[in-house]
Amino acid sequence: MATQIFINLPVTDLQKSIHFYESIGFSNNPQFTDETAACMVLSEHIYVMLLTHEKLRQFTPKTIANAKNSTEVLNALTRDSREEVDRLMVTAVRNGGNEFRPTQDYGFMYGRAFEDLDGHIWELIYMDMSQFPQQ
Repeated sequence: MATQIFINLPVTDLQKSIHFYESIGFSNNPQFTDETAACMVLSEHIYVMLLTHEKLRQFTPKTIANAKNSTEVLNALTRDSREEVDRLMVTAVRNGGNEFRPTQDYGFMYGRAFEDLDGHIWELIYMDMSQFPQQ
């Protein structure tokens, strides 16, 4: 069995967060979704669990960070082209996300980043290794 990753994110409004993630291309798995959590599927190996604060508190006694005020993690996703990076970025912002920082273009690597509705940061990266600087 291939390794899977489940990214667990606290959200303040579950329904709005489900809509946001659907708008940027994730699909909802209703088998693992209820009024306290939603399983959003990016690929057969990558899942984002959107958890209400009450639900997340069942898994950790630690204080839940406010991602709008502090950064605990940066989630990075590769895309197949610069255009796909740009398309996803525009879609995220159009649906309530915020552009997190200016575009980064290193020739071989192109990246943009957005915050979701709760301030969780997603970096979008395209890499063309044929353009990687040779030493």
